[in-house]
Amino acid sequence: MLDRPTTIAPDILEVSAVRKIYQASNGPVEALRGVNLTIRKGEFVCLLGASGCGKSTLLRIVAGFEKATEGSVTMYGFPVDKPGPDRGMVFQDYALFPWLTVRDNIGFGPKHRRVASKVVDELTDKFMAMVGLTAFADRYPHQLSGGMKQRVAIARVLSNDTDVLLMDEPFGALDALTRSKLQEELVEIWRTTGLTVIFVTHSVEEAVMLADRVIVMSAGPGRIDCEIEVDLPRPRDVASPEFNVLRREVTQKLTSHIAGSRGVAADS
Repeated sequence: MLDRPTTIAPDILEVSAVRKIYQASNGPVEALRGVNLTIRKGEFVCLLGASGCGKSTLLRIVAGFEKATEGSVTMYGFPVDKPGPDRGMVFQDYALFPWLTVRDNIGFGPKHRRVASKVVDELTDKFMAMVGLTAFADRYPHQLSGGMKQRVAIARVLSNDTDVLLMDEPFGALDALTRSKLQEELVEIWRTTGLTVIFVTHSVEEAVMLADRVIVMSAGPGRIDCEIEVDLPRPRDVASPEFNVLRREVTQKLTSHIAGSRGVAADS
């Protein structure tokens, strides 16, 4: 597997001076402060941080599920103020419709947008095949393994003609072998589709394995601590000296502020 050409891509998404305050029973809680981030088209970015650093809150703001208290998010220069098909979200708990089959879950978005039935079928078949679930088209979520459910969730987002794939610790509940396999499959999907991916994780190894760029976040309140470019060819070998040098660097950046962090953000 080869990386995609390393041409300079245009910016697709801009996070500017984002602040988020929640009103809790014991007073306001500042989850994010002064977050600035630019995402390039076709980039694979990992938001890395410990529990409470605001990374999932930031992802939900980008998705349009929550609104920033201050600051703004724009995509292609237009304000993000609500969810939209251009930003597809994949959750850790799959969020599939239990009463729909694999085929119907994947085709739900295009069908809801009143795309022609023939096109819905073509899209569904295409993305079922891409995630290796054609043989399971008529199964229901309760008949699938965790890894299969997450493949359905990814295919459902892809079929909705999304530009940015937002992933909130999507492999966190899976066993190590399934997780590793899905990481490989996700990189291949990203490589072949040209999607932009923003992936939330608390695993340093996962971030270095997947990302073009790792955004390290610190808590109390949540903010961007540093950005680290991952200049390693794919496929990446976790046992290679180069991988482990970078993993140690990212780990040092992550742990340097955890020890001295104070305060709790309302996020995982």
